[in-house]
Amino acid sequence: MKFRILIIVILTLALASCNLTLAEDVTPPPNYVPPTPMPTLVLVPERAPSVENGAAIYAEKCLPCHGETGLGDGEQGLKLSVAVKAFGLPEIARPASPEQYYTMVTRGNIERFMPPFSSLNDQERWDVVAYILTLHTTPEQIAKGRGLFEANCADCSTDFFKNQEKMSQLSAVELARLVRAGNDQVPAFGKDLSDDDLWALSAYLRTLSFDASPLTQGGPASPTQTLAASDAGTPSPEKTLEGTEQASSVGEATQVVSEDYGTISGSVDNKTGAKLPSDLTITLHGFEHATGENAGAQEVLTQDGAVNDDGTYAFDHIEIPAGRIFLVEAAYSGIALQSKLGVVESGQTSLNLAPIILLPVTEDTSALVIDELHLFFQAGADGYEILALYNFRNAGDSVIAVRMTADQREIPFLKFPKGAQGLGYEAVQDSAPLLGLDAGFAMLPNEKPYGIMAFSKVAKQETMTISQEFALPATSVSIFVPAGVEVKGAKIGAGAAQDFQGSAYQSYLAGNIRAGESLTFELSGAPKDTASTGANITTSNNNTLLIGAGILGAALVLAGVWMYARDRNRPKEREPGEEEDEEESEFESVEEILDAILALDDLHREKKISNEAYRKRREELKETLKKEIGD
Repeated sequence: MKFRILIIVILTLALASCNLTLAEDVTPPPNYVPPTPMPTLVLVPERAPSVENGAAIYAEKCLPCHGETGLGDGEQGLKLSVAVKAFGLPEIARPASPEQYYTMVTRGNIERFMPPFSSLNDQERWDVVAYILTLHTTPEQIAKGRGLFEANCADCSTDFFKNQEKMSQLSAVELARLVRAGNDQVPAFGKDLSDDDLWALSAYLRTLSFDASPLTQGGPASPTQTLAASDAGTPSPEKTLEGTEQASSVGEATQVVSEDYGTISGSVDNKTGAKLPSDLTITLHGFEHATGENAGAQEVLTQDGAVNDDGTYAFDHIEIPAGRIFLVEAAYSGIALQSKLGVVESGQTSLNLAPIILLPVTEDTSALVIDELHLFFQAGADGYEILALYNFRNAGDSVIAVRMTADQREIPFLKFPKGAQGLGYEAVQDSAPLLGLDAGFAMLPNEKPYGIMAFSKVAKQETMTISQEFALPATSVSIFVPAGVEVKGAKIGAGAAQDFQGSAYQSYLAGNIRAGESLTFELSGAPKDTASTGANITTSNNNTLLIGAGILGAALVLAGVWMYARDRNRPKEREPGEEEDEEESEFESVEEILDAILALDDLHREKKISNEAYRKRREELKETLKKEIGD
């Protein structure tokens, strides 16, 4: 198991999540039509998925972004500011299970501008997943796999590979491992086969769980062939979806023709204590969000403007059709500050946006407070690899700007352990939003925690002494080491033993570290489970904090607009004094409930909770979800 994947799983289960949205606490207008609610997950298909039907769905829903062969090169996908997932590549597709793809199709991935496909029913989503899982294979490879199966396991039952519950959970990597190692239902018949043979077998065995007769006749029709057949008079993609009403495409949804023009106005609330900068510039952004699930937020208007001496601004003669979403962005001291989102109601001829709050900007990080630091150690042949997860807040009244030069490799207030080689940083997905700078990043005062992971490694020494410096005060420090390794140091006490995804860890605790102090401790002993050692920590150029912070602003704008349109039909909060009819929910959003269901499914799959407890808790979460989305 790769160390980094293990740690991400640990963090998903161990840390409280934050709802990353730019539209928090905005009351939606009464005339704004809500999109289809996010459907619940049905993690096992009712019947064998149809590859042929999936190809038709893919042609309409997925091809514009993901491309005909699933390489992420669709016409609309190339226009996005993020890379579209290229599941047509074997190295991308093989580690993913059908269940994971189904979850993505059902829930979407708003951080990458993929909406949930709620107009498709459960079986249709499974159908398109089945087709997607053929894009990294070829008919020749599948035929080869069939021949290998018949030659090496002629008397084997295929019941296991036709079991939808089992196959929905297995990736191609896990299927190849099963062929080589076997289990209580499948003999190990691939011990002496090459990797290419194992991949061919995996591709063939996957087809046994599909209603995939086209595969035995040269492969499924491509999306282009499906559309061509529709034009020739055969059933169109819409007719293959069992009467499901299809949404128009993104391009059609954003081509709004309106004769309604009006004014977008607002103000800049200057709380800097100084005069409003004379060169302060603002930019108006307009977005469209169709009611169909296939049309995410897309920017349709950008216009620069100026701020008056009294802090007000106005954009005149702006096309403002009902439902269009607006926000204004102010560039101040190299930081992009934004207003809250506003949406045009039917018949409205003007829209006044909430003020943009202009705060002092400082490079003094002393107002930052580390609530938690989690240090994870993994023993390798040459030393230890270290992942440090910092959870911290900006408790001050100013925007804190962290400006870094091109050759600066360490965030000033988040130190690597002394003597360790720093490998890089990444922002945690559920972190409070970091604002982009040309060189560095900025943090607004925020009670929500910011999350940053720091990757490093330390070479093997005769005495493994770790000295973690603290530029900021830290309330709590947790140290996790593989079972068999002992931590000794002042102010450090032993915590509980924990099991993460089958790997045993021992925790140690410390707290109340003052700024300027170092937490020094020694590691001794050797891991009991050596199978998981030697993994490498790697960072992605697309996600590393130092490279990616500059583009976070634009990405979060679109993500926030989409979530605003999605969340606008949530139940209204009670007014003061209003009686509470029901018990207050333990969750603050639909996303938190869905995350809890996914985490619960993971635990059950790993056999860490009983079937009875799993079913009871899952039913509770499903009921909570139904109430949240108004079903």
